[in-house]
Amino acid sequence: MIRVLLADDQLLVRAGFRALLDAQPDIAVVAEAADGLEALALVREHRPDLVLMDIRMPRLDGLAATRRLIEDPELGGVRVVMLTTFELDEYVFEALRSGASGFLVKDTEPEELVRAVRAVVAGDALLSPGVTRRLIAEFAARSKEPAAAAGLAELTEREREVMTLVGIGLSNEEIARRLVVSPLTAKTHVSRAMVKLGARDRAQLVVLAYESGLVRPGWLS
Repeated sequence: MIRVLLADDQLLVRAGFRALLDAQPDIAVVAEAADGLEALALVREHRPDLVLMDIRMPRLDGLAATRRLIEDPELGGVRVVMLTTFELDEYVFEALRSGASGFLVKDTEPEELVRAVRAVVAGDALLSPGVTRRLIAEFAARSKEPAAAAGLAELTEREREVMTLVGIGLSNEEIARRLVVSPLTAKTHVSRAMVKLGARDRAQLVVLAYESGLVRPGWLS
């Protein structure tokens, strides 16, 4: 059973998400929070698999709450997906750098929300190529030189290649087709790169890919 915590200051949003998720045989909403401080307290109490975290909340916003959650070693298994009103939310970039596994627009289709919950808990990230393109452009605007990612030198040539493809938003299946290997082999390379770089999940691997310069602006055009 996938255990989900909802953190949003809008009661109607929480009620809608709860009704949809609780209707699934493999998903249960274990708690609801109206702000970031309450979310952190409830995460420590219930230890959910996933937190759907609104970015803009009173007392403590979703970005700050996510940072505190990610930094707590006792909560290492908890994933966070940020909730935004618009896909171009200016805080999406910071959310991913804070440790979020991706983001969802609040008016996303019901089936997409359910799929996203299952995907993130399984270790995938909610990053489309279009979103990744904007993230890379945003990072390039903020940083003049790429930073060296710890552990990058330990990657094999194939792992670097796979990490680059993850960085431009390709799924395991798409990577497999690009490299003419099986999806399982692609997944294995992705997993090994994540372990060597200490990445929590696929979203963090994407961040590291463009922070280290493996992916650069213009590659996705």
